[in-house]
This record gives sequence, structure tokens and C-alpha cells, in this order.
Amino acid sequence: MGQQDGRQARWDKHNEERRATILDAALAVIGAGEPGDDFHVQQIAQRAGLNRTVVYRHFDDRADLDRAIRAHILDDLTAGLIPEVTLDGTVAQIIRRIISSYVDWVVEHPAAHAFAAQEMSGPVAQGTDRIASAVTELLQLAIALLGAELDDDERALVDPLSHGLVGAVFGAVRRWVSRDPRQPSATVLVDLLSESVWNLLDGHARRLGLRIDPDLPLVDLLPTGDGPAS
Repeated sequence: MGQQDGRQARWDKHNEERRATILDAALAVIGAGEPGDDFHVQQIAQRAGLNRTVVYRHFDDRADLDRAIRAHILDDLTAGLIPEVTLDGTVAQIIRRIISSYVDWVVEHPAAHAFAAQEMSGPVAQGTDRIASAVTELLQLAIALLGAELDDDERALVDPLSHGLVGAVFGAVRRWVSRDPRQPSATVLVDLLSESVWNLLDGHARRLGLRIDPDLPLVDLLPTGDGPAS
């Protein structure tokens, strides 16, 4: 029984590695083309060094493969973006860092972004939710650290507000990257989006009686002068 379990574990690991190889190959194929270009399973198989039939052993059909590719793209995006969702720096730096990380990724991977954006449900929605949930946690922590007093309705709004902010930024960048020519520049886009997000957050903060200088380190804004717990 132990030998069978060991063989099954090795087989499962082999299948996971083969599946990862196929998905990495798919991203390479997509990245080598232009946004919106069609690509074929045979191209993925060749890039992975496999037979086309081997690819389909790991996926039910082309739709299943496409879903897995989109999930793989979103995993790559969130792996780089979520670590940037922290309270380090000034408020302006925090906002700009998060937005700039996303815009930089899109500029570097325009074809992968375009392919993922073709289907906004499924993996894309899940990836967006992961990012928005990280932003929700960040806002909730900032609210607690700043000593803001929210009523039940205001606390309940933090999560939808975070998802709305992420959705608005994603939508603006998706539209921007699809335009030809792509204007304004990425730097100006990040500046304007960062200012828009700050204006919304500042409006809510002022309603709660908070006056926040976006250019001060967050630790200097805390009522106690203490930084976030590590």
C-alpha cells in the first residue's frame, strides 16, 4: 500500500509539473504575439516540447485550457501586486505603488492582459477579488490605526468601496492599454489614477473628521505615534 501511495504521489507531482510546463508555455506563446492574436494548442505543445495530445490529457477541452491559462495569468499578476499592498510609506506612495505595480505589469504583458480580459468572469473575477480583498484589509487596518470612528453602515461599505476602487482602476487601465495610440503615457496615467483614488479616500476621511496629509509617512499620522505592529 505504501509503495502504491508513493507511486501515486510521484505521478501526481509529475502531472502538476507537466501542467505547469504547459501553462508557462502558453504564456510564452501569448507573450510572443500581439494583443488579441489567436493562438493554437499546437503552438503551446511545441513550446512545451510535447505532443498536442499530451496537452489535452491535462485539460478537458480548449475551454478548460483557456480558463487555466487565464488563472495562470492572474496568479502571475497577483504574485507581484499583492505584496505591494502594504502600509509602508506615505499615503500618496502607498496608492501610487499599488497602481504603478499594476500598470507596469500590464505594459510588460499586454497580450496576456488582453487575453485574460476577454473573459471577465471566472479566473479574472477571482483574481480581482483577491486584489480587492487585500485592499480591503489595508483600508480596514489604516482606519483602525488612524482611530477613525465608523458606524455599522460605514464599516460595511469598506469592502464594496475597495472592490469599486480596484474595479475602476482596472477598467481605466484596460481601456487605456487597448487604445491606439496609447495615451497618455504610463507615468501620467499612474499620476492621474493615483490622484483620483486619493481624492475619493480624502473625501471619505474628511467626512469622518480626519485631515490626512498624503505626503507624510503613515506612522506620523497615527494618533499615538506608534507604527503598525510587525
